[in-house]
Order: sequence, then structure tokens, then C-alpha cells
Amino acid sequence: MLSYDLQLFAKEGPGGEKTEDATPKKLSDARKEGQVAKSKELGLGIGLLVMFIMLKYLVGLLGSQFMNSFSFVYSRIPQFTDLVAGQISVRDYMILFREVMLKILLMMLPFMAASMVIGMIIEIFQVKWQPTSKPLMPKLSKMNPISGFKKIISLNSLIEFLKAVLKIGLIIWVAYSTLKNEWDNLFILYDMPIEQAIALMGDIVIGLGIKISLVYLIIAAADLFYQKWKFKEDMKMTKQEVKDEYKQAEGDPAIKGKIRQRMRQASQRRMMQDLPKADVVITNPTHFAVAIKYDADLYDAPYVVAKGSDHLAAKIKEVAKEHKVEIVENKPLARMLYYNVELGSVIPPELYRAVADILAMVYKMQGKI
Repeated sequence: MLSYDLQLFAKEGPGGEKTEDATPKKLSDARKEGQVAKSKELGLGIGLLVMFIMLKYLVGLLGSQFMNSFSFVYSRIPQFTDLVAGQISVRDYMILFREVMLKILLMMLPFMAASMVIGMIIEIFQVKWQPTSKPLMPKLSKMNPISGFKKIISLNSLIEFLKAVLKIGLIIWVAYSTLKNEWDNLFILYDMPIEQAIALMGDIVIGLGIKISLVYLIIAAADLFYQKWKFKEDMKMTKQEVKDEYKQAEGDPAIKGKIRQRMRQASQRRMMQDLPKADVVITNPTHFAVAIKYDADLYDAPYVVAKGSDHLAAKIKEVAKEHKVEIVENKPLARMLYYNVELGSVIPPELYRAVADILAMVYKMQGKI
């Protein structure tokens, strides 16, 4: 016979299998740590699509600016050329290079700004706005070679690899199918005027870019669903983890039970100390006992000094006898007082008459009236 431990087959070790959905507290803690369900591909795909759509409508303006940049460069070359040596010095070359780069930067500025804005919008759309710097904090666990090796050899790494292969394959297929239909136009580019050639290349590049962006968006949408599913699975908890979290949030039930027990004991001690001041104890007679006191300086109506059932009721009657507090048997009234009046509270108006009759009888027996 072979001995085996069923716990070895549990998904997450000694804590048991993670079958419970994550609690709001765990999701909140994970969010503070920067762990959220989002797809990096979505922002990139939408950013590419917006950029190529902007190019489609701004290609004419960019073409003219591009031509103006060429004209600017060639017009400045004579100013920097040494007439004797027939060469441009390194210093003048750097000045010319900075001016050209500045013009290119100004041309690209709208696209860069649009990409930044789109990226922020997509991030907020996916995970709402809650910036955190915790993912940037250094952790020793990240430098553990064993953990790093496990991340390399894992299901998630395999899925990421397959996703990258799928993206590259689809992009190559879209590019090939698009350019295949433009071979004839590409071969006659050298015979076209520069403006017409730039316009044709712009149309081809923009059309290809939009198609690739749409394919990328389809991949990103599928990746977003996968990331949300994966995040939900990763955040799942064992039954023990849920119990432990509840204990941390609400307190250990055993400790809370002991606290309640001590509070009840303290309340009972105070109740027994006040019991000798009562005017009368109304009993069931075996199940309930309620001590009543009337003090016109405190309340307008009689109030409950002590109450209890079974063993505590017997204790109340015992203390009442020791301090010569009258005990009156009235089963329905004792039951109603026990269940409807809290300790230290005045009796309700509907019980005034019944309690007043008993107090009058007691006061008469004691010679107070």
C-alpha cells in the first residue's frame, strides 16, 4: 500500500484550493499594490488607429511641411559651406541638424500629444483613476532567481509567447496582402513626381497602418477579456483565507464572544447591586423575574431595575428575598415585561395600569399609602 496526502493535489498548498471569489478588501489591497486587470495591447492598438486616422487627414499638410523642410535644409547648406574648403564644419552641421530636428519634432508634436491623451484615457477606462507608486518600489522577491525562472517557465509566459507570435503573424499577413495589391504602383514610384510619389506612399502606409491597427484592436479586445478572467482567477481565495480576513476585519469570534460574556457578567453584577432598590419583583414564577422601581425624581413611569430568565430569575428572587423586596407572581405581565422592556428602560404606556395596580398593592402592604 502506498501512502499519499490528498493535500498535494490542492491547487494552492496547505491553505486548500482557491475556489472563493476575492473579497472587496483583497481587491482593494491588490489595486493599491498596482495589481489590476488591464490589457497593454488595448492602449497601443487604439493609439495606432488614432495616429493613422490623423495621418490620413493631415497627410497633405505633413507632405507640404516635409517638402518645406527639404527646401530649408538645402537653402541653408550654402550658408554653412566653407567656400575655400567646400565643406561644412562640425559646428555648423550640428546647428543645421538641431534646426531640422526641431522642425520634425514640431510636425510630430500633435501625434505625440494625441498618443499621450489616448493612452491616459484608455488606462482610466480600464482601471479607473488611482495612481500608485508601489509597483515602482524595489522588492527583494523580484531579484530571486528561482522566482524569475518560474515566471519564465509558466503558463502565462507561454500564453504571452503565443500572443506575440499571433500578433506578428497577423501583421505580416495583413502587410503582405495589402502590399501585394500595390506592387504595380510601387514599381513606378521612380517615374512619378516627388509630390505624387509621397502622396501614393502616404496612402499605402496609412491604409496598411489602419488595417494593422484594426487587427491589433481585435487582439487587444480578446486580451482584455483574458486579462480580466486571469485576474479574477489569480485573486481567488481559499476558504481559510476568507475566514482569516473576516477575523481580521471583524475580530476573532472567540475573542468577541469572551468580551460579550464579560460585558454580560459586568451588567449582571451591576443589576444585582441595584436590585435591593427595587419596589417589587414580578415573576412567572419559574421562568422569568423582572424587578420594577418607581422613582418620580428620575422617570415619569416605573422602570426595570433587573430582569432574567431561568437560573438568573432564581438568583434575582433569591437576592430579593434577602433584601426583603416584595415578590409578586403575574405570569403574563412578567413575560411581557421580560420580552418588551430593556434593562434600565421605563415600561411602555400599555403596561402602566397593570404595573400600577401591583405597585399600589405593594405600597399598601408596606404601609406607604
